[in-house]
Amino acid sequence: MTVTVVRPSMKISRTVSGIPQALSIYFNQIVYDLKRRGEDITTLSLGEAFFDLPLLDFKTLDLSKAFHYSDSQGLPEMRQAIAGYYGRLYGAKVDHKEEVLISVGSKAIIFLAMMTALDPGDEVVIHEPAWLSYPEQARLVGAVPRFIPYDVAVADFPRHFTAATRMMIVCNPNNPAGRVYSEGELGQLYAACRARGIYLLVDEAYSDFVLDDSFVSMARIAPSKDGVIVVNSISKNMGISGWRIGYAISHPQFIRNLLKVNQHTVTCAPTILLQYCAQYFDQLLEITLPQVREVVTKRKRVAAMMDELGIPRLPGSSTFYLFGHIGNFPASSMEFCLSLLINSQIAVVPGSAYGPSTERFVRISIGTESEERIWNALLLIRDRSRRNSFDTGALYRRMAEMRIALPSGELPTVG
Repeated sequence: MTVTVVRPSMKISRTVSGIPQALSIYFNQIVYDLKRRGEDITTLSLGEAFFDLPLLDFKTLDLSKAFHYSDSQGLPEMRQAIAGYYGRLYGAKVDHKEEVLISVGSKAIIFLAMMTALDPGDEVVIHEPAWLSYPEQARLVGAVPRFIPYDVAVADFPRHFTAATRMMIVCNPNNPAGRVYSEGELGQLYAACRARGIYLLVDEAYSDFVLDDSFVSMARIAPSKDGVIVVNSISKNMGISGWRIGYAISHPQFIRNLLKVNQHTVTCAPTILLQYCAQYFDQLLEITLPQVREVVTKRKRVAAMMDELGIPRLPGSSTFYLFGHIGNFPASSMEFCLSLLINSQIAVVPGSAYGPSTERFVRISIGTESEERIWNALLLIRDRSRRNSFDTGALYRRMAEMRIALPSGELPTVG
Protein backbone atom coordinates (compact mmCIF):
# COMPACT_ATOMS: atom_id res chain seq x y z
CA MET A 1 0.00 0.00 0.00
CA THR A 2 1.31 3.44 -0.92
CA VAL A 3 0.90 6.17 1.66
CA THR A 4 0.84 9.71 0.38
CA VAL A 5 2.21 12.22 2.86
CA VAL A 6 0.92 15.74 2.38
CA ARG A 7 3.55 18.24 3.34
CA PRO A 8 2.79 21.92 3.74
CA SER A 9 4.93 24.29 1.71
CA MET A 10 7.82 25.78 3.65
CA LYS A 11 7.46 29.44 4.53
CA ILE A 12 9.91 32.15 3.51
CA SER A 13 9.90 35.46 5.37
CA ARG A 14 7.59 38.00 3.74
CA THR A 15 10.32 40.60 4.15
CA VAL A 16 12.91 38.52 2.31
CA SER A 17 10.39 37.41 -0.31
CA GLY A 18 9.53 41.03 -0.95
CA ILE A 19 13.01 42.31 -1.77
CA PRO A 20 14.73 41.87 -5.14
CA GLN A 21 18.13 40.44 -5.87
CA ALA A 22 20.98 42.93 -5.92
CA LEU A 23 20.83 43.78 -9.61
CA SER A 24 24.55 44.49 -9.98
CA ILE A 25 25.27 41.00 -8.65
CA TYR A 26 22.49 39.54 -10.81
CA PHE A 27 24.07 40.98 -13.97
CA ASN A 28 27.56 39.96 -12.94
CA GLN A 29 26.40 36.40 -12.32
CA ILE A 30 25.07 36.30 -15.88
CA VAL A 31 28.47 37.57 -17.01
CA TYR A 32 30.24 34.79 -15.09
CA ASP A 33 27.90 32.17 -16.58
CA LEU A 34 28.29 33.46 -20.15
CA LYS A 35 32.07 33.60 -19.83
CA ARG A 36 32.06 29.97 -18.68
CA ARG A 37 30.24 29.20 -21.93
CA GLY A 38 33.10 30.81 -23.82
CA GLU A 39 31.48 34.16 -24.65
CA ASP A 40 33.56 37.34 -24.73
CA ILE A 41 31.75 39.89 -22.55
CA THR A 42 32.71 43.55 -22.28
CA THR A 43 32.23 43.84 -18.53
CA LEU A 44 31.17 47.33 -17.48
CA SER A 45 29.08 46.08 -14.58
CA LEU A 46 31.65 45.10 -11.96
CA GLY A 47 31.87 47.26 -8.83
CA GLU A 48 35.64 47.05 -8.62
CA ALA A 49 38.83 47.97 -10.41
CA PHE A 50 41.49 45.37 -11.16
CA PHE A 51 44.93 46.33 -9.87
CA ASP A 52 48.32 44.75 -10.36
CA LEU A 53 48.87 43.35 -6.85
CA PRO A 54 51.74 41.17 -5.71
CA LEU A 55 51.09 38.47 -3.12
CA LEU A 56 53.22 39.45 -0.14
CA ASP A 57 54.78 36.92 2.21
CA PHE A 58 52.32 35.20 4.56
CA LYS A 59 55.24 33.61 6.41
CA THR A 60 55.80 36.83 8.32
CA LEU A 61 52.37 36.43 9.97
CA ASP A 62 51.71 34.67 13.27
CA LEU A 63 50.05 31.58 11.85
CA SER A 64 49.55 30.07 15.31
CA LYS A 65 46.96 32.84 15.86
CA ALA A 66 45.86 33.30 12.27
CA PHE A 67 43.77 30.13 12.21
CA HIS A 68 41.65 31.21 15.17
CA TYR A 69 39.16 33.83 16.34
CA SER A 70 40.49 37.29 17.09
CA ASP A 71 39.14 40.55 18.54
CA SER A 72 35.51 41.05 17.54
CA GLN A 73 36.16 44.78 17.24
CA GLY A 74 39.05 44.05 14.88
CA LEU A 75 42.75 43.48 15.46
CA PRO A 76 44.10 46.47 17.41
CA GLU A 77 47.02 46.90 15.01
CA MET A 78 44.62 47.06 12.05
CA ARG A 79 42.38 49.57 13.83
CA GLN A 80 45.46 51.63 14.57
CA ALA A 81 46.46 51.53 10.89
CA ILE A 82 42.98 52.73 9.87
CA ALA A 83 43.00 55.55 12.43
CA GLY A 84 46.44 56.65 11.23
CA TYR A 85 45.26 56.53 7.62
CA TYR A 86 42.30 58.81 8.37
CA GLY A 87 44.58 61.15 10.25
CA ARG A 88 47.24 61.38 7.53
CA LEU A 89 45.05 61.49 4.43
CA TYR A 90 41.88 63.16 5.65
CA GLY A 91 42.95 65.19 8.68
CA ALA A 92 40.46 63.33 10.90
CA LYS A 93 41.41 62.44 14.44
CA VAL A 94 40.20 58.90 15.19
CA ASP A 95 40.65 56.91 18.41
CA HIS A 96 41.44 53.38 17.27
CA LYS A 97 40.56 51.95 20.69
CA GLU A 98 37.01 53.29 20.97
CA GLU A 99 35.91 54.74 17.62
CA VAL A 100 36.70 51.98 15.09
CA LEU A 101 35.13 48.58 14.45
CA ILE A 102 36.20 46.20 11.68
CA SER A 103 33.97 43.51 10.21
CA VAL A 104 33.35 41.47 7.06
CA GLY A 105 33.05 44.22 4.47
CA SER A 106 31.42 47.64 4.44
CA LYS A 107 28.19 46.12 3.11
CA ALA A 108 27.81 44.07 6.29
CA ILE A 109 28.86 47.05 8.41
CA ILE A 110 26.05 49.19 6.97
CA PHE A 111 23.50 46.47 7.70
CA LEU A 112 24.82 45.99 11.25
CA ALA A 113 24.74 49.77 11.77
CA MET A 114 21.09 49.84 10.74
CA MET A 115 20.34 47.02 13.18
CA THR A 116 22.07 49.03 15.90
CA ALA A 117 20.39 52.36 15.19
CA LEU A 118 16.89 51.57 13.96
CA ASP A 119 13.62 50.12 15.22
CA PRO A 120 10.86 48.69 13.02
CA GLY A 121 8.95 51.50 11.35
CA ASP A 122 11.80 54.02 11.53
CA GLU A 123 12.51 55.79 8.26
CA VAL A 124 15.82 55.87 6.39
CA VAL A 125 16.20 58.76 3.94
CA ILE A 126 18.51 58.08 0.99
CA HIS A 127 19.75 60.47 -1.69
CA GLU A 128 19.60 59.07 -5.21
CA PRO A 129 21.30 57.64 -7.09
CA ALA A 130 21.49 55.35 -4.09
CA TRP A 131 23.70 52.29 -3.89
CA LEU A 132 21.22 49.50 -4.41
CA SER A 133 21.63 47.70 -1.06
CA TYR A 134 20.75 50.67 1.16
CA PRO A 135 16.96 50.44 0.78
CA GLU A 136 16.87 46.64 0.89
CA GLN A 137 19.00 46.49 4.03
CA ALA A 138 16.64 49.04 5.60
CA ARG A 139 13.69 46.81 4.74
CA LEU A 140 15.48 43.76 6.17
CA VAL A 141 15.72 45.44 9.58
CA GLY A 142 12.07 46.51 9.44
CA ALA A 143 12.76 50.15 8.57
CA VAL A 144 11.12 52.14 5.77
CA PRO A 145 13.35 53.60 3.02
CA ARG A 146 12.46 57.03 1.63
CA PHE A 147 14.17 58.47 -1.43
CA ILE A 148 15.32 61.97 -2.29
CA PRO A 149 15.45 62.43 -6.10
CA TYR A 150 18.90 62.91 -7.58
CA ASP A 151 18.29 66.52 -8.64
CA VAL A 152 17.34 67.83 -5.16
CA ALA A 153 19.89 70.20 -3.61
CA VAL A 154 21.40 69.30 -0.21
CA ALA A 155 19.85 72.43 1.31
CA ASP A 156 16.43 70.94 0.53
CA PHE A 157 17.09 67.49 2.00
CA PRO A 158 15.41 68.33 5.34
CA ARG A 159 12.13 68.85 3.49
CA HIS A 160 12.10 65.09 2.99
CA PHE A 161 12.52 64.32 6.71
CA THR A 162 9.48 63.29 8.74
CA ALA A 163 8.87 62.67 12.42
CA ALA A 164 9.78 59.01 11.77
CA THR A 165 13.16 59.71 10.11
CA ARG A 166 16.00 58.18 12.12
CA MET A 167 18.80 57.86 9.56
CA MET A 168 20.08 59.69 6.49
CA ILE A 169 22.48 57.93 4.09
CA VAL A 170 24.80 59.56 1.59
CA CYS A 171 27.53 57.88 -0.42
CA ASN A 172 30.52 60.21 -0.71
CA PRO A 173 31.92 59.99 -3.35
CA ASN A 174 28.72 58.68 -4.87
CA ASN A 175 28.33 55.24 -6.38
CA PRO A 176 27.27 55.44 -9.21
CA ALA A 177 27.34 59.13 -10.28
CA GLY A 178 30.82 60.03 -9.02
CA ARG A 179 29.49 63.10 -7.21
CA VAL A 180 31.58 64.47 -4.32
CA TYR A 181 29.66 66.27 -1.54
CA SER A 182 31.41 69.48 -0.52
CA GLU A 183 32.56 70.30 2.99
CA GLY A 184 29.84 72.93 3.23
CA GLU A 185 27.13 70.51 2.11
CA LEU A 186 28.23 67.85 4.59
CA GLY A 187 28.39 70.36 7.43
CA GLN A 188 24.95 71.68 6.57
CA LEU A 189 23.54 68.16 6.39
CA TYR A 190 25.11 67.12 9.70
CA ALA A 191 23.66 70.15 11.45
CA ALA A 192 20.20 69.40 10.06
CA CYS A 193 20.37 65.72 11.04
CA ARG A 194 21.85 66.17 14.51
CA ALA A 195 19.28 68.84 15.43
CA ARG A 196 16.55 66.27 14.73
CA GLY A 197 18.21 63.25 16.34
CA ILE A 198 18.82 61.63 12.93
CA TYR A 199 21.92 59.49 12.39
CA LEU A 200 23.99 60.57 9.39
CA LEU A 201 25.61 57.51 7.80
CA VAL A 202 28.25 58.44 5.23
CA ASP A 203 29.55 55.64 3.04
CA GLU A 204 33.10 56.64 2.07
CA ALA A 205 34.06 53.44 0.23
CA TYR A 206 35.42 55.45 -2.73
CA SER A 207 37.27 58.02 -0.62
CA ASP A 208 40.55 57.66 -2.54
CA PHE A 209 39.03 57.70 -6.01
CA VAL A 210 39.27 61.49 -6.17
CA LEU A 211 42.02 63.32 -8.07
CA ASP A 212 41.82 66.71 -6.34
CA ASP A 213 41.31 67.78 -2.72
CA SER A 214 37.52 67.93 -2.95
CA PHE A 215 36.86 64.89 -0.74
CA VAL A 216 36.32 65.71 2.93
CA SER A 217 35.62 62.94 5.41
CA MET A 218 32.63 63.24 7.71
CA ALA A 219 34.98 62.14 10.49
CA ARG A 220 36.79 65.46 10.13
CA ILE A 221 33.65 67.57 9.89
CA ALA A 222 32.19 66.00 13.06
CA PRO A 223 35.28 65.19 15.19
CA SER A 224 33.11 64.13 18.15
CA LYS A 225 31.47 61.51 15.86
CA ASP A 226 28.23 62.24 17.75
CA GLY A 227 25.35 61.11 15.55
CA VAL A 228 27.74 60.17 12.72
CA ILE A 229 28.52 56.74 11.28
CA VAL A 230 31.37 56.72 8.77
CA VAL A 231 31.69 53.48 6.82
CA ASN A 232 34.62 52.54 4.62
CA SER A 233 36.39 49.49 3.28
CA ILE A 234 39.71 48.38 1.93
CA SER A 235 38.00 46.52 -0.92
CA LYS A 236 38.09 49.39 -3.41
CA ASN A 237 41.14 51.38 -2.33
CA MET A 238 43.40 48.34 -2.04
CA GLY A 239 41.80 46.28 -4.79
CA ILE A 240 40.99 43.29 -2.55
CA SER A 241 37.21 43.21 -2.65
CA GLY A 242 37.17 39.42 -2.32
CA TRP A 243 38.71 39.62 1.15
CA ARG A 244 35.63 41.34 2.60
CA ILE A 245 37.10 43.77 5.12
CA GLY A 246 35.24 46.93 6.06
CA TYR A 247 35.06 49.23 9.04
CA ALA A 248 32.98 51.81 10.86
CA ILE A 249 34.12 54.98 12.57
CA SER A 250 31.67 56.42 15.06
CA HIS A 251 31.11 57.69 18.59
CA PRO A 252 32.33 55.27 21.29
CA GLN A 253 28.79 54.65 22.52
CA PHE A 254 27.65 53.63 19.06
CA ILE A 255 30.73 51.45 18.51
CA ARG A 256 30.08 49.63 21.80
CA ASN A 257 26.55 48.78 20.70
CA LEU A 258 27.59 47.95 17.15
CA LEU A 259 30.12 45.57 18.67
CA LYS A 260 27.32 43.59 20.33
CA VAL A 261 25.60 43.08 17.00
CA ASN A 262 28.89 42.09 15.38
CA GLN A 263 29.56 39.58 18.15
CA HIS A 264 26.19 37.89 17.67
CA THR A 265 26.29 37.79 13.86
CA VAL A 266 29.90 37.68 12.67
CA THR A 267 32.24 37.19 15.67
CA CYS A 268 35.22 38.70 13.86
CA ALA A 269 36.65 39.51 10.45
CA PRO A 270 39.05 36.85 9.06
CA THR A 271 42.05 36.85 11.39
CA ILE A 272 44.70 35.94 8.83
CA LEU A 273 43.53 38.62 6.39
CA LEU A 274 43.52 41.29 9.10
CA GLN A 275 47.04 40.24 10.08
CA TYR A 276 48.13 40.50 6.45
CA CYS A 277 46.53 43.93 5.92
CA ALA A 278 47.89 45.30 9.19
CA GLN A 279 51.39 44.00 8.43
CA TYR A 280 51.47 45.40 4.89
CA PHE A 281 49.04 48.33 5.20
CA ASP A 282 51.40 51.10 4.07
CA GLN A 283 53.04 48.89 1.44
CA LEU A 284 49.68 47.98 -0.09
CA LEU A 285 48.72 51.64 -0.29
CA GLU A 286 52.02 52.49 -1.97
CA ILE A 287 51.20 49.87 -4.60
CA THR A 288 47.52 50.61 -5.12
CA LEU A 289 47.01 54.36 -4.67
CA PRO A 290 48.90 55.27 -7.89
CA GLN A 291 46.72 52.73 -9.69
CA VAL A 292 43.61 54.20 -8.03
CA ARG A 293 44.51 57.62 -9.41
CA GLU A 294 45.14 56.19 -12.87
CA VAL A 295 41.67 54.65 -12.85
CA VAL A 296 40.13 58.06 -12.04
CA THR A 297 42.22 59.64 -14.82
CA LYS A 298 40.91 56.94 -17.14
CA ARG A 299 37.39 57.86 -15.99
CA LYS A 300 37.97 61.43 -17.18
CA ARG A 301 38.92 60.12 -20.61
CA VAL A 302 35.84 57.88 -20.77
CA ALA A 303 33.64 60.81 -19.67
CA ALA A 304 35.07 62.76 -22.62
CA MET A 305 34.17 59.82 -24.88
CA MET A 306 30.57 59.95 -23.67
CA ASP A 307 30.45 63.70 -24.28
CA GLU A 308 31.85 63.19 -27.79
CA LEU A 309 29.22 60.54 -28.53
CA GLY A 310 26.40 62.65 -27.09
CA ILE A 311 25.54 60.28 -24.25
CA PRO A 312 24.15 62.43 -21.40
CA ARG A 313 25.41 61.62 -17.88
CA LEU A 314 25.06 62.85 -14.35
CA PRO A 315 27.86 65.21 -13.28
CA GLY A 316 30.66 63.78 -11.15
CA SER A 317 34.43 63.54 -11.17
CA SER A 318 35.34 60.57 -8.97
CA THR A 319 35.04 56.78 -8.54
CA PHE A 320 35.32 54.47 -11.56
CA TYR A 321 31.65 54.74 -12.55
CA LEU A 322 29.69 56.92 -14.94
CA PHE A 323 25.91 57.19 -14.93
CA GLY A 324 24.66 57.54 -18.48
CA HIS A 325 21.16 58.39 -19.72
CA ILE A 326 19.40 56.06 -22.20
CA GLY A 327 17.19 58.75 -23.68
CA ASN A 328 13.81 57.70 -25.05
CA PHE A 329 14.61 54.00 -25.36
CA PRO A 330 11.12 52.46 -25.57
CA ALA A 331 11.47 50.01 -22.68
CA SER A 332 12.81 49.95 -19.14
CA SER A 333 16.47 50.36 -18.16
CA MET A 334 16.33 46.73 -16.99
CA GLU A 335 15.28 45.56 -20.47
CA PHE A 336 17.86 47.87 -22.04
CA CYS A 337 20.63 46.23 -20.00
CA LEU A 338 19.38 42.67 -20.54
CA SER A 339 19.19 43.22 -24.28
CA LEU A 340 22.63 44.82 -24.34
CA LEU A 341 24.12 41.83 -22.50
CA ILE A 342 22.24 39.01 -24.23
CA ASN A 343 22.42 40.38 -27.77
CA SER A 344 25.60 42.50 -27.76
CA GLN A 345 27.72 40.96 -24.97
CA ILE A 346 28.03 44.24 -23.04
CA ALA A 347 27.25 44.30 -19.32
CA VAL A 348 26.06 47.46 -17.54
CA VAL A 349 23.66 47.88 -14.59
CA PRO A 350 20.17 49.43 -14.89
CA GLY A 351 19.54 52.76 -13.25
CA SER A 352 16.33 51.41 -11.73
CA ALA A 353 18.57 49.66 -9.18
CA TYR A 354 19.62 53.05 -7.78
CA GLY A 355 16.23 54.64 -7.13
CA PRO A 356 12.94 55.61 -8.77
CA SER A 357 14.23 58.92 -10.14
CA THR A 358 17.15 57.28 -11.99
CA GLU A 359 15.22 54.64 -13.98
CA ARG A 360 16.40 56.13 -17.30
CA PHE A 361 20.09 55.73 -16.52
CA VAL A 362 22.64 52.89 -16.63
CA ARG A 363 25.78 52.49 -14.54
CA ILE A 364 28.96 52.07 -16.54
CA SER A 365 32.03 50.83 -14.64
CA ILE A 366 35.38 51.40 -16.34
CA GLY A 367 37.69 49.59 -13.91
CA THR A 368 38.21 46.31 -15.79
CA GLU A 369 38.18 46.93 -19.55
CA SER A 370 40.50 48.65 -22.04
CA GLU A 371 39.54 52.05 -23.41
CA GLU A 372 39.21 50.58 -26.91
CA ARG A 373 36.62 48.07 -25.72
CA ILE A 374 34.86 50.75 -23.66
CA TRP A 375 34.66 53.02 -26.72
CA ASN A 376 33.13 50.23 -28.81
CA ALA A 377 30.65 49.50 -26.02
CA LEU A 378 29.68 53.17 -25.75
CA LEU A 379 28.97 53.27 -29.48
CA LEU A 380 26.51 50.40 -29.07
CA ILE A 381 24.98 51.98 -25.96
CA ARG A 382 24.44 55.23 -27.84
CA ASP A 383 22.92 53.51 -30.88
CA ARG A 384 20.66 51.26 -28.80
CA SER A 385 19.44 54.19 -26.68
CA ARG A 386 18.29 55.96 -29.86
CA ARG A 387 16.09 53.12 -31.08
CA ASN A 388 12.41 53.95 -31.40
CA SER A 389 11.19 50.35 -31.18
CA PHE A 390 12.02 47.33 -29.06
CA ASP A 391 10.82 43.70 -29.16
CA THR A 392 10.46 42.67 -25.52
CA GLY A 393 9.09 39.27 -26.50
CA ALA A 394 12.17 38.47 -28.57
CA LEU A 395 14.42 39.36 -25.64
CA TYR A 396 12.56 37.09 -23.23
CA ARG A 397 12.40 34.22 -25.74
CA ARG A 398 16.15 34.48 -26.19
CA MET A 399 16.70 34.46 -22.43
CA ALA A 400 14.47 31.39 -22.05
CA GLU A 401 16.40 29.61 -24.81
CA MET A 402 19.69 30.40 -23.04
CA ARG A 403 18.25 29.37 -19.66
CA ILE A 404 18.89 32.83 -18.21
CA ALA A 405 16.49 33.53 -15.36
CA LEU A 406 14.92 36.82 -14.40
CA PRO A 407 15.86 38.38 -11.03
CA SER A 408 12.87 36.52 -9.57
CA GLY A 409 14.71 33.28 -10.29
CA GLU A 410 12.16 32.18 -12.91
CA LEU A 411 12.72 31.79 -16.64
CA PRO A 412 10.92 34.41 -18.75
CA THR A 413 7.60 33.44 -20.24
CA VAL A 414 6.17 35.03 -23.35
CA GLY A 415 2.43 34.88 -23.85
